[in-house]
Amino acid sequence: MIEVTLERNALLNPLQGVIGAIERRQTMPMLANVLVEASDNAINLTATDLEITLQASAVATVNQAGRAALPARKLFEICKNLPDGAQVSIDAGDEKAIVKSGKSRFTLTCLPADDFPSPQAIDGAAQHFSIPLEGFSGLIARTAFCMAHQDVRYYLNGLMLEPNPHLLRAVATDGHRLAYAELPVELDIDDPQQVIIPKKGVSELQRLLSEQDGELSITLSSNMIRIEAGSRTMISKLIDGRFPDYNRVIPEEAANLATVERVAFREALQRAAILSNEKYRGIRLEFSSDSLTLQAHNSENEEAQEEIPIEYDGDPLQVGFNVQYLMDVCNTSQNDVLEISIQDPNSSALLLDPSKPGTRYVVMPMRL
Repeated sequence: MIEVTLERNALLNPLQGVIGAIERRQTMPMLANVLVEASDNAINLTATDLEITLQASAVATVNQAGRAALPARKLFEICKNLPDGAQVSIDAGDEKAIVKSGKSRFTLTCLPADDFPSPQAIDGAAQHFSIPLEGFSGLIARTAFCMAHQDVRYYLNGLMLEPNPHLLRAVATDGHRLAYAELPVELDIDDPQQVIIPKKGVSELQRLLSEQDGELSITLSSNMIRIEAGSRTMISKLIDGRFPDYNRVIPEEAANLATVERVAFREALQRAAILSNEKYRGIRLEFSSDSLTLQAHNSENEEAQEEIPIEYDGDPLQVGFNVQYLMDVCNTSQNDVLEISIQDPNSSALLLDPSKPGTRYVVMPMRL
């Protein structure tokens, strides 16, 4: 049983913070519910799909402390559609909950709170460290877009974190491209290890990071990660697998080096992509002393050609790439220029952001 009252936004914000753990289709009815725990003039909300657990808290007037499991999406939709500034009261037990606001009244079906699954405990050998949220958020943003999606190589469907005493690395790859970023930071790490956060956990982590500021508290164990930021917490299982050796994938800087204006390059890619093959998305890049020519064609014998000025030091070179992979790098980087290093037409391209010396992007070539 719980009985609480709080302002509509004070309830809506934490609900938005945890609703991402609620799947549309459930294997267990309880997983469609949010656990609301009330005590000491605050409520704590918990949602889980058994792989990730999201928690958030809010200040509330607590008339009766306790726990209740309410249908998450219905409660969220009710709060979202109430007027801004409205007061919301919740009187809930193990079977029914009454949600009232002004002249609005809703009766929801609850499930026994004691049946709500407890988050998996993090073992005692876990390592703890704190890190500035802004730096960590940038690290994730520069790498997460390269994660695989439902690849049979399950260890690619996530983002690898590698904390070291003086450096935090993040790497993601789908087997065709790779993003590597590092953040100089002093960490209290006794035993450096690699962990792989699953794709859904990374998506929820990015949303959490976008809504908070200050410091992050991170706890790592062999199979779990716990990240706390302000009033929000995410607990995620880790992918049990061995991440590829990224050092073998990242090429050395080659003699052929081009410097391009990022926005001009991105816009040229976007225009040329219109007439690329819809399935393979191939585009040919032709590097010469002072220009880069982009060419695309499709099965209907349509062709596109773009030319942009560049600074280029190297031999004339033609090489094909997936145009979307190049656009993703342009969209992720915020710098005015990008550097493109390629050894030969059969080698992967190394893309560098001069403003982020610890960041590298690798894109494999394709035959056209």
